[in-house]
Amino acid sequence: MSSTLLAAAGPQPVIPDFGTVSSCVRDNGLFCVDWFTANFSSMFGPALVQHVRLTVIAVGVGFLIAFPLALLAHFRRRLVKPLGGLTSFLYTIPPMALFTLLVPVFGLSVLTAEIALVSYTLMVLFKSSLTGLGEVPEEVRRAGEGMGLTRREVLWRIELPLALPAVISGLRVATVTTISVVEVAAFIIDQGLGSPIIQGLQSPFNTQFIGAGLLAVALALAADGLIVLVGRLLTPWARTRRTV
Repeated sequence: MSSTLLAAAGPQPVIPDFGTVSSCVRDNGLFCVDWFTANFSSMFGPALVQHVRLTVIAVGVGFLIAFPLALLAHFRRRLVKPLGGLTSFLYTIPPMALFTLLVPVFGLSVLTAEIALVSYTLMVLFKSSLTGLGEVPEEVRRAGEGMGLTRREVLWRIELPLALPAVISGLRVATVTTISVVEVAAFIIDQGLGSPIIQGLQSPFNTQFIGAGLLAVALALAADGLIVLVGRLLTPWARTRRTV
């Protein structure tokens, strides 16, 4: 009897347990807006917040480590190669391999994910900061010293402002890269947009992983645009110099 009724009702929905759903969900459409919006507050919104938090912590901690190292290398040039080599080595380790190596020590934890994420920011932030400081014209430094400025005053009042555009460029690259790597971190912690992506890829339903993927792309674009805007506000002279 039941089999007769099922046959008369036609093909079974792709996700029969979701109750009353739209035809897009029943037919497993490419992207079902109604399902995405209905599940945003319970699934995508929290994952997006976690993704932002993981990224901000990683880039923030990475900057707090990389920038002082760049300053140190700027004043002690013999440290440029060893520090640059160390950060480059960390950057070349594939994310999954680094997560795998860290898990036996720190477990499946946010700390493990953050250690790996911070490692990937160091090279970009170190080199961009060092490049910015190194590109300050020597005659500008000498002019500052000729005005009676101390070495520390030359650093704070001349070198750091002129290096700011390069530092901000490094922050842009590090932030976008970290947003991408955070998705991989979902293999060890159930956080971030990588989590619904991985779960969605294990089911036949398209909207979950496509929606999470679109949010990750939107987050990267928004973060990059925000840093560009902040950079323009902090370095108006750089924009003026480009238009001359």
